[in-house]
Amino acid sequence: METLSENACFGGIQGVYKHTSDCCNCDMTFALYLPPQAKEKQVPILWYLSGLTCNHENAMTKSAAQGWAAANGIALIFPDTSPRGDNVPNDNAFDLGQGAGFYVNATQGLWKTHFQMWDYITLELPKLVLKHFPLLKSAQGITGHSMGGHGALTIAMTLPNQYKSVSAFAPIANPTNSEWGRKQFTAYLGSDETLWAPHDASILMQKNGFPTPVLIDQGIADNFLNLLQPEALQSAMVSQKQKGEYRMLDGYDHSYFFIMSFMKDHIEHHANLLKT
Repeated sequence: METLSENACFGGIQGVYKHTSDCCNCDMTFALYLPPQAKEKQVPILWYLSGLTCNHENAMTKSAAQGWAAANGIALIFPDTSPRGDNVPNDNAFDLGQGAGFYVNATQGLWKTHFQMWDYITLELPKLVLKHFPLLKSAQGITGHSMGGHGALTIAMTLPNQYKSVSAFAPIANPTNSEWGRKQFTAYLGSDETLWAPHDASILMQKNGFPTPVLIDQGIADNFLNLLQPEALQSAMVSQKQKGEYRMLDGYDHSYFFIMSFMKDHIEHHANLLKT
């Protein structure tokens, strides 16, 4: 693992690191914030999965998360959203290929060699960071925005023993019925739609739910509502009698201004569950 940068931040350290990924068959970069409490003990982890076109840097610099993480004594991990590099396949569209991994393990064509983002996020990167940083394996939460919200919800509901808390900002809530999902699932997973269901938060909520309360925020002024389909996940939560909150927030759009406005609430949501 190579250290690309480390900066003092709210009494802790904001670092950026690069390593060779066996899952993705290329070099991967991630950011990790260690709060000041990590100087004395292992600390809980909050994974933040970013959305389409983003990399490790977007949320690290735009979410206003580090101050609240320091106040609550939890680490933040910002992975990349896909494999990258000259030898990694890509597409001319912004919503497929590099920057658009959709947090699945690709099984099709040119994508399957590198696009193994599910295993990277849930297996390889956790093993790496737990080896090198003072982090609590038993206290992990996961959140994300848009495509990353989709990833956070599907990963958490599939692996509830690994993640003790989950939240999301404007998640792609029903990708099997949205252009943000059907296109990518066809490319990465193939045309058999039965293989898509394990990566749809609304289907998983209807089937499994999550053991602890969830927090989901959605801006009413979001111009991607027809692609995100929040009503499908809301309905599934009601049907499942899922504990938690689905907040529809007046005036907020899909931007990082929306995310930074409610990051405090999300970090406190996770901190309260992870500390118990």
